[in-house]
Amino acid sequence: MPLIEAKLVKKNYPDGTEALRGINLKIEKGEFVAIMGPSGSGKSTLLHILGFLDSLSDGEYFFKGVLSSEYSEDEMAKLRNTRIGFVFQMFNLLARTSVADNVKLPLQYSNVPESEWQDRVNRAIESVGLSHRKEFEPSKLSGGEKQRVAIARALVNDPEIIFADEPTGNLDSRSSAVILETLSKLHAEGHTIILITHETFTAEYAERIVRLRDGKIESDERVKARRKNGEEFVK
Repeated sequence: MPLIEAKLVKKNYPDGTEALRGINLKIEKGEFVAIMGPSGSGKSTLLHILGFLDSLSDGEYFFKGVLSSEYSEDEMAKLRNTRIGFVFQMFNLLARTSVADNVKLPLQYSNVPESEWQDRVNRAIESVGLSHRKEFEPSKLSGGEKQRVAIARALVNDPEIIFADEPTGNLDSRSSAVILETLSKLHAEGHTIILITHETFTAEYAERIVRLRDGKIESDERVKARRKNGEEFVK
């Protein structure tokens, strides 16, 4: 059973825009998939539907074998907080709050006992190499460090899948490589990664590349990840 499966998924907006025009897509647990496409191709819209941030207009979407329409609003909110992790281009960190407290935030809306929070926060921050910045506020961090905090926050509830929407869009090339290496490490540890990007360099960290154009899948190919530490490599 695929972790996620979209069948003829469409998304139409009131102004007549057809953002998605019949998407068929299966993603298995443990895959690292890059969804590529130019601006307006529908890639972020697809992420929002797969991540229960938006609803589809037509078609069917299954998460772990369950049809999306069978989930209540409360159940979808719980999935977003516990089974799915999100990393966005703009970081979305609380400005006057420490790294540790930013990472802790999803736990406050979970069923995880409070006695476990600190250990989870520490492990998540350590996994992105920021233990030495734990008590810093975001204003004291570089752009790359802020994005690593966002990844740690996405990890703290041990999600099955991480959606990363243009996570390197605001970063220089060196910081981008660090973020992509972090995602590669998480993939190696068993996390499913879905990376939204318009950059070929970024997509080459994935092992499968799905290309969208005008709301449709143009190609879907399995590849050998070609990037590591910012350099081209052969596995």
